[in-house]
Amino acid sequence: MTKEVDWDVQPLCLNRSYIIHIASHLPDRDEQTKLEMKHRQEEDDLYRKFSKHREEENRRIRDEIQDEWERELERLTLRFQQEMQVKKRRPDSEIGALTLRHQQERADHEKNMTLRRDKKKESLTRKMLEHERAATAALVEKQSHEMMELIQERRSEYMAASSLYVDGEEAPPYPARAPAPQPPLVSKFHIYTDPAEFADVDKIAISVAQEDQKTFTDLVRQLVGRCATDVEKARTIFRWITVKNLNNIQFDDNLRGDSPLGLLRGIKHGTESYHVLFKRLCSYAGLHCVVIKGYSKSAGYQPGVRFEDNRFRNSWNAVYVAGAWRFVQCNWGARHLVNAKDAPRPGSRGKQDSLRYEYDDHYFLTDPREFIYEFFPLQPDWQLLKTPVTLHDFEELPFVRSLFFRYGLYFSDPNTKAVMYTDSTGAATMRIAMPAHMQSSLIFHYNLKFYDTEGDGFDGVSLKKFVMQSVVGNVVSFRVHAPCSGAFLLDIFANAVTPREYLTGEPMKFKSVCKFKICCAELQTVMVPLPDCASGEWGPTKATRLFGLVPITHQEALVFAGRELELQFRMSRPLADFMATLHKNGVDEKRLGKFVHQAVSDDVVTFYITFPEEGQYGLDIYTRERGSSGLQQNGSTEKEKHLLTHCCKYLINSSKRN
Repeated sequence: MTKEVDWDVQPLCLNRSYIIHIASHLPDRDEQTKLEMKHRQEEDDLYRKFSKHREEENRRIRDEIQDEWERELERLTLRFQQEMQVKKRRPDSEIGALTLRHQQERADHEKNMTLRRDKKKESLTRKMLEHERAATAALVEKQSHEMMELIQERRSEYMAASSLYVDGEEAPPYPARAPAPQPPLVSKFHIYTDPAEFADVDKIAISVAQEDQKTFTDLVRQLVGRCATDVEKARTIFRWITVKNLNNIQFDDNLRGDSPLGLLRGIKHGTESYHVLFKRLCSYAGLHCVVIKGYSKSAGYQPGVRFEDNRFRNSWNAVYVAGAWRFVQCNWGARHLVNAKDAPRPGSRGKQDSLRYEYDDHYFLTDPREFIYEFFPLQPDWQLLKTPVTLHDFEELPFVRSLFFRYGLYFSDPNTKAVMYTDSTGAATMRIAMPAHMQSSLIFHYNLKFYDTEGDGFDGVSLKKFVMQSVVGNVVSFRVHAPCSGAFLLDIFANAVTPREYLTGEPMKFKSVCKFKICCAELQTVMVPLPDCASGEWGPTKATRLFGLVPITHQEALVFAGRELELQFRMSRPLADFMATLHKNGVDEKRLGKFVHQAVSDDVVTFYITFPEEGQYGLDIYTRERGSSGLQQNGSTEKEKHLLTHCCKYLINSSKRN
């Protein structure tokens, strides 16, 4: 990644017992349930305090508004009576107008008082909710500590009576006290390489999520009962939360604390977040867990925004597993289940096998070097980086999303920032590197619009035509030429598809991987838009990747030519029917058709282009694999274009000087 977040990943330590950690013995069910009931009573007391405080504050606001309303009403009435006394000998029309004005003033005042009351209640509710969340988090912190104490006491007894060995060595016990925050010695990749490794554990979490439990003791034992490692314990809790879709649960107004859904009443009241719930469940499983507070590049954030207020405050977790603290973000990891409308209701059975649950694995045990791109803790130690970054550094880091890391992308230029500045010609280039195993499947797309508005055009031309996307080797580049001074937002999308999927012509869904703010202070050169070619990347890389068409003469997207040009490719597999179309701004495409010809000799295809005048041209090349169906041999050129598949395109500058 960039230099600011350089993080040395050491080789996998020899002591694998931190990674293969045998599940610890839990205390007796009745003993754990007894402690939970004590905690439940404490929560009942706390919720009663919340309710009483809310009633008192609402009554106070109601009384204040009522007093203010009565005083103002008295003032209006007195003024009305005085004016009536003066006008009592005037015509009835004047008296009637005065009466109507008084009635309107009363109505306006009542409306204003209602708005002020609602605004005060909204502000008060927000402040009370913040207080209640803090009080709930403090109570869960205390209760989690007590639960961990109970579990550690039984764990110590169990470990003393048992000898657990891993790789021939005695396994060290899970730490009795929460260790201080330190960077992990190994990356997430060394713990697991594929989420499918947790298939059995995930299946348990999904199954348990279909049922309701009356106690956390029962819930956690169902989740971790068959877990062999501390990582699996954390995993099944994480998956239960991401599957449960807690925000959509329908709660009764008179929800009892000892009912199945009563376990989650904190979610209903908004006093307990996913992060506090995750910490609570981890304590029942005997795992150290903390809630971390800080900033996040969440909904509404755009590159270049400064963290100067509370708009982007957030919370997340770190859980101690595999011998180190690891990040978990349950809220961002949660995804709605597919076919959600067919989901069985809580407590019911049926159609469960037909459901498929989606979630974002990136937010489970996320590596610190990746997590810092989206989350900045208020306490530097909880960055879990060897060299913590400043808030200013965090603001400057490129704005990336989880898909960026899922595809293994990285910035080849260490100077890549969230805000990129153009040169005097209005040009700025963003480069993203791909891992070798993704080069044949990643397809990129982009969008450019003005930063402060939704406008995506300039002088009637799409801003997309001022971006040139190209691929050379493992690097995809996006070169922006601003058409005017100002700020722009470049959104880069990606999708992983096989060549066969691409060639079907089915619409592809792209998801954002990163965004940049492009700033152009002044423009000394007037830029012209790119020719109106097919969308997507420029250059021959696409032709090689999808069709096995290898360029012989021109390997770059940009070509400098005289008044004539020959482009040659070698076919590494049989292709049939080629076509090329020439484009130039302000010139009819049909008029340019006669200036492009092609010929095939053995496995070499050659395109012959003559340019009617100097200038910038775009060349689209189309083809299809031999044996593909649907092409009408006697169809028109226009028909053929639609039946062929876009292969690649070149940007050509034609000049007598070349």
